[in-house]
Amino acid sequence: MKRIEVLHYISIASLITLIFLLVAWEGWLAPLKPGGSALILKVLPLLLPLFGILRGKRYTYQWSSMLILLYFMEGAVRAWSDRGLSAHLAMGEVVLTVIFFFSTIYYAQALGRAQAR
Repeated sequence: MKRIEVLHYISIASLITLIFLLVAWEGWLAPLKPGGSALILKVLPLLLPLFGILRGKRYTYQWSSMLILLYFMEGAVRAWSDRGLSAHLAMGEVVLTVIFFFSTIYYAQALGRAQAR
């Protein structure tokens, strides 16, 4: 498998895993309020780049690498300030955002080089 395909699949996997993590976190694992939290809606912006990422659109990879930084910041703050399971889930969010960020920027770079040839 080529490097560009690996980066593509890593981006897809990390984005989808992050979406599921955030839904589970705010839905039932460790919501801010018992029974679920309106913070579950923070997943909606992640759905915007999903189809572009699945299709390998370079422009989507470029702008979604900036969008994901908001989730990195939220995860870092909550990993530092929350306790228990919520702090561990926040660290998972940080890890997934870092994986997504680097796989998207390297994919966009590799795709740009491939298209320039």
